[in-house]
Amino acid sequence: MTRALIADDELALAEYLRTRLAALWPELEILPLAANGLDALRALENDEPEVAFLDIRMPGLTGLEVASRGAGGTHVVFVTAYDQYAVEAFDRDAVDYLLKPVTDERLGKCLERLRRKLANDEPAPGLNDVLGKIASALPNLQGAGKLRWVRALKGEVVHQIAVDEVLYFQASDKYTCVVTREGESLIRLPLAELAGQLDADVFWQVHRSTIVNMNAVASTRRDLSGRAFVMLKDGKTELTVSRAYAHLFKQM
Repeated sequence: MTRALIADDELALAEYLRTRLAALWPELEILPLAANGLDALRALENDEPEVAFLDIRMPGLTGLEVASRGAGGTHVVFVTAYDQYAVEAFDRDAVDYLLKPVTDERLGKCLERLRRKLANDEPAPGLNDVLGKIASALPNLQGAGKLRWVRALKGEVVHQIAVDEVLYFQASDKYTCVVTREGESLIRLPLAELAGQLDADVFWQVHRSTIVNMNAVASTRRDLSGRAFVMLKDGKTELTVSRAYAHLFKQM
């Protein structure tokens, strides 16, 4: 049985696509939805579906990044709302694309193409050239892959937290503590791995174990020994700046 992955952070659109796929290709086995690029990459690597419908703009990793890293044997269909740029850049013989909102007519043509490729046992095409064209054509894509949401555990409840609302991240053994004005929660991701997914213009690493949202910083100071600290706008939290990162605050 052919298996397909749908990855889109807009869950309503993802559910709609799942419904239409079920109607137009009843034999298709659809894997659990992936709500961000990281989940999509894990699903591609672990489940190796024959087909993947990837939204281009997702938190964590863009659809282009997911495809380039993990879609080795998978036929990728990109889903995008950016027609005038992306459509011109796509190579129709290499990959397919769907514009939001997806129509039955367009989806049907896409599925015909996929069925033909699968029936003829055609290998999934190389994506590098196409991905490069799309990346250069889409406006403001750089930075779009930066993390916008984190799913953090507090007690037995998983919370969806906007990264902009995070005051700081702090390493906690194999986890990372996510601190907002509402309290603390945990994500199962080491701080070092998280750092590469954050907007470096906003989130500064100030200590081996701490990354702070600079929009939440109210002031900085040094003590008599020269150690640096940042005070947050909540008026009660002060974070230590280690010597390795003190140069970031030379203007103090």
